Amino acid sequence: MKPSKKLILTPLAAIAASLISGHALAADPFVVKDIRVEGLQRVEPGTVFSYLPVRVGETFTDDKGADAIRALYNTGFFKDVKVESENQVLVISVEERPAISLVDFTGLKEFDKDGLKKSLKAAGITDGRYYDKSIIDKAEQELKKQYISRGFYGADIKTTVTPVDRNRVAILFNVEEGEVSKIKLININGAKAFKEADLRDEMQLSPGNWLSWYTKNNLYSKQKLVADLEAIRSFYLSRGYLEFVIESTQVSISSDKTEMYLSINIREGVQYKVSSIKLAGELLGKEEELNKLLQIKPGETFSSSKLTASTTAIADKLGAYGYAFASTTPTNNLNREKQLVDLTLTVDPGKRTYVRKVNVLGNLKTRDEVIRREIRQLESSWYDSEKLKLSKDRVNRTGYFTEVDISNEEVPNTTDQIDVNLKVAEKPTGSLSLGAGFSSTDKLILSAGISQENAFGTGTSIGLNVNTGKTNRTIALSNYDPYFTEDGISRFTELYTRSNMPLYYTGDTEYKIQTTGASFKLGVPYSEIDRVFFGIGAEQLNLTTSINTPQAYLNYKNEYGENTLNIPLTVGWSRDGRDSALVPSRGVYQQVSLEFGTALGDLQYYRGYYQHQYFYPLLKGNVISLNGEIGYGDTYNGKAFPITKNYYVGGIGSVRGYEPGSLGPQTQSTTTGIWSPTGGSSKMILNAEYTFPIPGSGVDKTLRLFGFFDAGNVFDSTINPSELKKSYGFGLSWISPLGPLKFSYGMPISSKPEDRLQRFQFQIGTAF
Repeated sequence: MKPSKKLILTPLAAIAASLISGHALAADPFVVKDIRVEGLQRVEPGTVFSYLPVRVGETFTDDKGADAIRALYNTGFFKDVKVESENQVLVISVEERPAISLVDFTGLKEFDKDGLKKSLKAAGITDGRYYDKSIIDKAEQELKKQYISRGFYGADIKTTVTPVDRNRVAILFNVEEGEVSKIKLININGAKAFKEADLRDEMQLSPGNWLSWYTKNNLYSKQKLVADLEAIRSFYLSRGYLEFVIESTQVSISSDKTEMYLSINIREGVQYKVSSIKLAGELLGKEEELNKLLQIKPGETFSSSKLTASTTAIADKLGAYGYAFASTTPTNNLNREKQLVDLTLTVDPGKRTYVRKVNVLGNLKTRDEVIRREIRQLESSWYDSEKLKLSKDRVNRTGYFTEVDISNEEVPNTTDQIDVNLKVAEKPTGSLSLGAGFSSTDKLILSAGISQENAFGTGTSIGLNVNTGKTNRTIALSNYDPYFTEDGISRFTELYTRSNMPLYYTGDTEYKIQTTGASFKLGVPYSEIDRVFFGIGAEQLNLTTSINTPQAYLNYKNEYGENTLNIPLTVGWSRDGRDSALVPSRGVYQQVSLEFGTALGDLQYYRGYYQHQYFYPLLKGNVISLNGEIGYGDTYNGKAFPITKNYYVGGIGSVRGYEPGSLGPQTQSTTTGIWSPTGGSSKMILNAEYTFPIPGSGVDKTLRLFGFFDAGNVFDSTINPSELKKSYGFGLSWISPLGPLKFSYGMPISSKPEDRLQRFQFQIGTAF
């Protein structure tokens, strides 16, 4: 006859045993001869044994039984546990929780199913895991949180758990997303000195506008609200309102959870002026030098932004002398009756610091040496904040990284040493450039290029450019090495072949100019922003003519022949003081180049070119950009300037609204009567742009609008400003994954019937 089991503890008895002292629920202690586990399906017996507080040969008590049940429940594997005895054999009976066989969703529109599954997996809900009702509740809350983050405050989530075979369950989340909750109204109560509209302009959150589908500024976010409150506070403090206070904020939602209302209650206080400002603390004998860095002066309205700029400038200046942890603490003494404030800036330079090591982090592809050669801070030398800032700028200017960050780390067990960590985030350095335009004659004109910067992490660049225009076709292969030598001398080489047909002439396919050549150029730096260039090239030009060839090209053939060899020398200089090569907002860029056709070839000429760009920032991401270019060419052997070296103007990059290269002198075919632009030996281009963020997008630099005014032309010899062609228009710029993309619509001013217009144009990769 099978021995009967004696129930020692159930889950309820285990809880009681842990809370009640005495012997009412006690079982007689016994020595365990064996342990048997019943009811297991997926869990291994060894897992159960590892949680038991008793072993064979040990004495079993009620306390150990309660501990055993508690431990097994805490594993999350079991929904029921019993402890029994059978002739001194301890029997553990368990009922496993069902396993999750499937997690699925219905009603999803706003989110990707795979993305939600990943977020639930982090919460412990995925195929193969054990089912637990408490985890499902957490999952519902997490899903609601995800929807609230996107403005779906009315989203409803119901979970269906369906048992399937082999003690498993399928979990289905039924989602009713509802309508997105949008900000309907923002009230700022208590504003007297400034209009509510001006204060709302400082905020990211907005009741919405025509661009809210892109900016999402009409979707409530607690993080955005905190940032907006700080922006309003900074607005007042920068205008002298030292006692400004945000008293409260209220966020309410409509009954149907589709509209939200924000109310911000403020107290402005009064406006203060600065009566005096002085420096205190340890000034290191540099009081006069530090006083010059103060941007706020007595008699002016107090400005927190100027005060912050002053304290930052002082810390940076002391950092240049090796004081890495210099700080400046401002204190103020208010005279409320006269609305004046006395400022004292207490300077604490700290201890002078050495840089032990410079660590380069985050570069998975780029070699260390590519980054380190841009770093101007030396190891084992005094800390220098100016050199570190210059190092950061130089690494940024390589164009290989989306982010560059520099931080300091104290060396343990020292008081005067730090390590500098320069951390980068790499970006894809392959790029594609495209250009296109439409005209009534050539229809679609395309140009394309592909390049790989930082090839194989070496810092060198290779490129292939192709132009598929009907009248101009180009294939050019180039290579650029910014550190051809350790001293930073750059090298640029190019191989190219170009086939040019006179513009707008389509009646004779035999009529073309074929140029094949190569060039080699070295760039020598002599300051952090200045570089001089020296180059040499060789090109072979073949002119194929027919009876339809315009007279200007026949004149060139008669003077130079059908086949000409040119050996040009080039010298140049550039200065790049812009804050960014991709999206400049301040600074100046200049370049000068001279090209000479030498006596080693058939063409003896010279060409000079100068370009000047100026960028000036205005408030909230608005930028004024000015560009001027001038070029002039002539010969020094008495012959006519070779038409193959002419400048061309027109189209995007010069004067928008006109077809590429269509401005200036033209020549006519004696047989067909078709006129073709020939370019000119001199040119002038003037551009002005006003760039601003799309309304409602804050200071987003990736997508911006611009208006422009262009003027320019080419001339046979002397530049005549009165003959400049002009246009104006508007456009959209976008920093896309392919590069800076510009769409423009140009409207020529006082155009003539013979002008060839091209109002819509786009291009990737140019600033103007």
